[in-house]
Amino acid sequence: MTGRLDLPEPDAFTRTYWDAAAEGRLLIRRCRACGRAHHYPREFCPRCWSEDVTWEAASGRATLYTWSVVHRNDLPPFAERTPYVAAVVDLAEGPRMMTEVVGERGLPEGELSAGVDLEVVFREEIPVFRITSGAGPGK
Repeated sequence: MTGRLDLPEPDAFTRTYWDAAAEGRLLIRRCRACGRAHHYPREFCPRCWSEDVTWEAASGRATLYTWSVVHRNDLPPFAERTPYVAAVVDLAEGPRMMTEVVGERGLPEGELSAGVDLEVVFREEIPVFRITSGAGPGK
């Protein structure tokens, strides 16, 4: 147990995912039966229920689907991070992922719009996303 609410507690199945994240790599799962990618990591395909799934490196590219600026969170250490941007992104490989959008110079709130291009970065082995330089919807 990490003792922190913002860090993962890997188990035997998710250790591969978290070890890759610690190395700066984002992994997803892909079903060999139907070909669909999914995230969060599961031992079976959520579409066709096949157990023939494998780990795959994701490109790290995504587009913003939706977001919310969190101004209050009483759980440590989140309280010290407010405000922050909780988001859902569409990974280039297809799956949607819950995450956080971070800015290089603070809260990127004014730069956000649905469809903006994002790229993965890692904060303490947690994948978060930032706006791709020169990004805009559909670029």
